[in-house]
Amino acid sequence: MTPYLTAGVDEAGRGPLVGSVFAAAVILPENYDLPGLTDSKKLSEKKRDLLAAMIKKQAVAWCIAAADPQEIAELNILHATMLAMTRAVQGLAVAPHKVWIDGNRVPKDLGIPTEAVVKGDSKIIEISAASVLAKTARDAEMYALAERYPQYGFEKHKGYGTAQHLAALQQYGVLPEHRRDFAPVKHLLAQGRLFE
Repeated sequence: MTPYLTAGVDEAGRGPLVGSVFAAAVILPENYDLPGLTDSKKLSEKKRDLLAAMIKKQAVAWCIAAADPQEIAELNILHATMLAMTRAVQGLAVAPHKVWIDGNRVPKDLGIPTEAVVKGDSKIIEISAASVLAKTARDAEMYALAERYPQYGFEKHKGYGTAQHLAALQQYGVLPEHRRDFAPVKHLLAQGRLFE
C-alpha cells in the first residue's frame, strides 16, 4: 500500500520591496531526521542552511518556485504568492494526497485537497520544512542581488523597506528588480528615479 503523502507549503518574501516571492512544497518521509526543525523565522541563518540541505536530501519530494517582480506587479502580491505556491505543488515529482498551506488562504484549482493552517509553520512539520526552503531560496536571491548592486545593502536587510534600503533607493534609484507596485518604489518611479 502506498503511504498517505502530505505536502507542506509556505512562502517567503511577501513584504520586501525587491525581488521575487518564493514558495516551497515539501513531502517528508515517515522516518525523517531533522533535529531542531521549526518555523524558519525562529532559526538562525546557519541552522536554516544546514536544515535546507538535510530536507532536500531526505524529502520524498520537494520543489521551490517563485513569482518574479513583473508577475507581482501584474497580479498583486497576494495572487503572485498563490501562483508561486501553485507552481511549487505542481513541481513536486510525487503528487501528494493532501496539501497543508501556511496562512489563511489556499490557491484555487490545485486539484488536491488543500487546507490552510494559521501559524502552520510552527504546527506542521512539512510546512516548517517548506518555510526553510522558501526562506533560504529567497535569501540566496538577495545575496546574488547584493553582489550585483553592493550600494543597496541587500545582504543586510534582505529587501525589506528598512531606513537603509529606502535611503539607497532615494540615492541610487529604482532597480529593474524592484517591485513597481509597492508604494515607496511607485513614488520614486513617478519621479522618474531609475537606477543608472
